[in-house]
Amino acid sequence: QVQLVESGGGLVQAGGSLRLSCAASGRTLIRYVMGWFRQAPGKEREFVAAISWSGGGTYYADSVKGRFTISRDNAKNTVYLQMISPKPEDTAVYYCAATTTVVVSQWAFDYKYNYWGQGTQVTVSS
Repeated sequence: QVQLVESGGGLVQAGGSLRLSCAASGRTLIRYVMGWFRQAPGKEREFVAAISWSGGGTYYADSVKGRFTISRDNAKNTVYLQMISPKPEDTAVYYCAATTTVVVSQWAFDYKYNYWGQGTQVTVSS
């Protein structure tokens, strides 16, 4: 079992920056691909970014490419999402998740993820 806990959410102004963290316990994350998803009110959960177990491969949704950066520190069992120049439309609850799938094209599918955190709210003001 893997327990995931997100932190770092809050209120941020558009054009600012925010870094989300996802700390894992129960099992090392080193064998898992890690992803970030988000869900805005009234909308379906959507993929944001994912990172390979080594950190050498990353994959982003077009909507955040160039603005968000996913990274990981396996020694700390933690995954990060750096949000640069967020926009009001980035407002959502952000979730981290872990998957054992190694097929990059499947990283965007939430049903491929085995473990989920409880989420952290990010609100971007204009």
